[in-house]
Amino acid sequence: MSKVIIRVKDLHKQYGNFHAVQGISFEVMEGEIFGLLGPNGAGKSTTLEIIETLREKTSGDVWVNDFNLDESPNEIKKLIGVQLQTSGYYPSLNLTELITLFAGLYNRRTDPMELLDKVNLRDKAKAKYKELSGGQKQRFSIATTLINQPKIIFLDEPTTGLDPQARRNLWDLIRTIRNNGTTVIITTHYMDEAEVLCDRVAIIDRGKIIGLNSPDKLIDELVASGFERPREVKKANLEDVFIHMTGHELREEK
Repeated sequence: MSKVIIRVKDLHKQYGNFHAVQGISFEVMEGEIFGLLGPNGAGKSTTLEIIETLREKTSGDVWVNDFNLDESPNEIKKLIGVQLQTSGYYPSLNLTELITLFAGLYNRRTDPMELLDKVNLRDKAKAKYKELSGGQKQRFSIATTLINQPKIIFLDEPTTGLDPQARRNLWDLIRTIRNNGTTVIITTHYMDEAEVLCDRVAIIDRGKIIGLNSPDKLIDELVASGFERPREVKKANLEDVFIHMTGHELREEK
């Protein structure tokens, strides 16, 4: 039986009179890809930032790998990897130097080339972050979450703006990370992405969880309620056509 690695109970976050998170409770199982979905302003980013120890909660309880957020935030920080934004990278350093720098901050020894191999960026070892294509930047960003060998990584909309090949390549990378034993928490606005990648998803709206299950079961529940699509569902979509005609191989910008 899988172990509960994240437990959130009756979590609240208020900003003055605005109640951004309103009593959210959920669990994440060790080794799963868990999606946190919702429209902009729903409260998903606030929820994740609290779990990541980046934002204080108003009330409620959070445990990560049995560590209580209130009692052991530093222990939680050692267990997690959080996807960095562009502003987190020094522009004058190349990828090898950036990995060495971040490893030093974690007080760890890391082989930069081994890490770059994991995300298919060995040939860009001497390149600066700003010189990478969109897909390469996202792969490097994910690589930085793995530097401290975390039990859990948090990915915030990792495929936004990528072309279909780069997007599916990143899906493969995320699956590989999970298959190697790391729990993955992901946010995305692409429902097809959540359906393909996630073992379970929590749908948040207006600070509350309004649905939580596997994508298949949520779809089955909707169909059982009498929902029908206005048009027949085809066995493929336009992205499938695009990939089939242009090839699956990842292409980098020149």
